[in-house]
Parts: sequence; structure tokens; C-alpha cells
Amino acid sequence: MPNPYSYSIYFDFIESYLPAGFLNINPDDPIMIKLEELTVENDQYFQVFDMGQMKFLFTSKNIFNMLGVRAEDINPGHYTQVVHPEDEERLGQARSRVYKMEKEIFKAQKGSALTSYNLRMRNSEDNYNNLFVQDYMFFSPIPYKAVFLIQVITNIDWYKMKKDRFHHYTGNDLSIFKFPDQKLLDTGPDLSFREFEIIRLIESGLSSKEIADKLFLSIHTVNTHRSNILEKSGKSQISDVIYEFKEKGLL
Repeated sequence: MPNPYSYSIYFDFIESYLPAGFLNINPDDPIMIKLEELTVENDQYFQVFDMGQMKFLFTSKNIFNMLGVRAEDINPGHYTQVVHPEDEERLGQARSRVYKMEKEIFKAQKGSALTSYNLRMRNSEDNYNNLFVQDYMFFSPIPYKAVFLIQVITNIDWYKMKKDRFHHYTGNDLSIFKFPDQKLLDTGPDLSFREFEIIRLIESGLSSKEIADKLFLSIHTVNTHRSNILEKSGKSQISDVIYEFKEKGLL
């Protein structure tokens, strides 16, 4: 089981290394020694990403134990290679959501945002782990104008996720940029993967019959899913559900 700790240490890290653009990070710095110890102990790693340059500036060493890739070799394309096939689309949605938020923050020349989600990723032993990704992004005028991303990735195989559910958060509540617990991980749409897939297909313009044909279901089953979606979401129309999901970056 994990050993929770305060994420204030990441803000100490930012304060120490932001002025130099997160370059020349000293592995003997007490902050870095402690961070490396904490992430190894809790089956985590963390990264710093320059959103404008699309470049990883730093990745902690434990990524090798979790994904089988060396910190100096990681690139954005690696994640598309190791993500579970069923989670590829959600990875793409998460990235689109993050880049949209980055553009808004950079345009405003101020602010911060947080998004988190879970994905299954293949490890060095060719097995899939359930990983929890926390993306904290913020604008800084120093050492140059940019939106930096602090990303913390945690193995949450210990977490008993509800069947066919997934975690999702997008917003500005930095109080939930913390070590994941059951309450945090339970945050997300109370819909099954199938129900979410049907919402996505409705949003793309397909009718119930077309969805039924595409998913090899009966029209009755598709319509039952539509009714369940409305009941769970508390909405009277599917269009309202779609609008809300778009606002949250889920579509």
C-alpha cells in the first residue's frame, strides 16, 4: 500500500528550479533526494514539460521501473506505444484537453489549471498497470514566458475501481493536487465505458440504429443505454449531457 505524503514538496521544487527553466537540476539537492525517495517508495514518477516547446525538461528516475524507459529517453510518442488499446482514445482526449487549457492560460498570460485521469500502461514486464496521471500546469514569465506542466504519475493497482468506470477531473481546484486516495479516485462520470462510447457516437451524429449496427447491439439495448445515461446524469436531453461533457473536456 502507498505511503501518502504532502505535494507541497512539488511547489518547493518549482520554487527552486523555475528560475533556471528547470535545467541543470541537482540530484544531490535535498529536495531532489527526497522526491526521488518518495516517488520510488510510492511507485510514482514525475516530469516537467514545456508546453510551448513540446519538450520534457526533466523526468525522475523511477520511470524506468514503471515503464521500462530511461528518463533521458522519454518522449511524448512513447505513451502512445505503451497505452492499453482500449485507452488510446482517452489518452488522445486527455492530451487535447491539456493543450486547449495551455492555450487559454498562455493567452491570458496568467493562471493555472489541473486535470487528472487514469490510463492503463504497459510496463517493462509487458503487463498493464493502472496509472493515475495528474497534470498541474501554470504560466510563468520567468525565465521566459511559458506554460509549464508538472506531471505526477502513480501506479494505482491497489485501488478498487468500480467496474467499467474511469477517473476524470478538470478544473482549478488545486487542493486536489495531492496524493491520490479513494475519494479522489472516485471522482468522475458515473457512466460505464459502453455508455460513454454511445454518448461519443451520438455526438458524432449517429442515430440509434446506426449505433446499434456499429456496436452489434439491438436498437432496444442502445435506447436502454440512452435512458440510463439521462437518469445517471440527471439530464432531460442527451444534448445537455454532450454539452456538459464537452465543457469538462471529455468529448
